Amino acid sequence: MTSHLAVTPAWICAGCGADWPCVTRRRELRAEYDRAPVSLALYLAAQLVDAAQDLAHVPAGHLHYRFLGWTR
Repeated sequence: MTSHLAVTPAWICAGCGADWPCVTRRRELRAEYDRAPVSLALYLAAQLVDAAQDLAHVPAGHLHYRFLGWTR
């Protein structure tokens, strides 16, 4: 099990303190959802919705890239 989980409402990584999903968690998620990219996108979109409520001060475009933009 990973230690790179989101700490809310700040949405930082419990494992390394970076913005979540951090580089390590992104790598883990890519491996976990290797054959299910749509499922990965749906999971991250749900996380984005939750994060947008907590991080209302962060521009929407930044949040989109942070949660979904790297999945391409």
